[in-house]
Amino acid sequence: METVLVIGANRGLGFGFVRSLLDRKHFEVIATARDLDRCEKLTALKDHSNLTLLELDVANEDSRQDFIDALNQQPLDWVIYNAGIYGPHGLSLGELPEHEWQKVLHVDTVAPLLMAQALLPNLRADRPGRMAFLSSKMGSIADNGSGGSYLYRSANAGLNAAVRSLAIDLKPDNIPILLLHPGWVQTDMGGPNAPLQISESIQGMIEQIRTLDMARSGSFVEWNGSSIPW
Repeated sequence: METVLVIGANRGLGFGFVRSLLDRKHFEVIATARDLDRCEKLTALKDHSNLTLLELDVANEDSRQDFIDALNQQPLDWVIYNAGIYGPHGLSLGELPEHEWQKVLHVDTVAPLLMAQALLPNLRADRPGRMAFLSSKMGSIADNGSGGSYLYRSANAGLNAAVRSLAIDLKPDNIPILLLHPGWVQTDMGGPNAPLQISESIQGMIEQIRTLDMARSGSFVEWNGSSIPW
């Protein structure tokens, strides 16, 4: 059995990861959400003997510490970081809100690295674990040909840069790190016209994490393994 932590599991891709990993039977799954009392779909899975549910607000320092205390140094084989927000939609240049931008940067860029930092003892315990961060092709500077989406683009570009450094710094520990773009998926964010079903994206991303090795650590890839330009 391998232990997998899914951060941000209440809906969409995070919930898809939990369902798929539970179906595979050989994973112990720890899933997090900010408020479990408001996560009916996730808590409906609580009868699975290989599932543990814990509350975690990645943007709150006290919540992060309470979560780390609850883990109690449990070794982790995989960490899948899915928590993130888009921020206000439809903002044009001249309308950029400082407070909302700071919030998106905090949740999507700063919090993931603070969590990674806090989880290092768990990833180093027993045997080296691996980490995958869900990012977005919208964080690619080379791929940006349409402009706009300042908050989300900058937050994901920042995440990509920070995670790339993380991969380099964790090479001596043999902890491989991956940045994943899930594709355009039929989630609340992706909308009903997206070409990818959640299950297809999840299956592809799990395969990318499963086959991750140190030679590919620090890569930025799509759900199907295609490389994304920085």
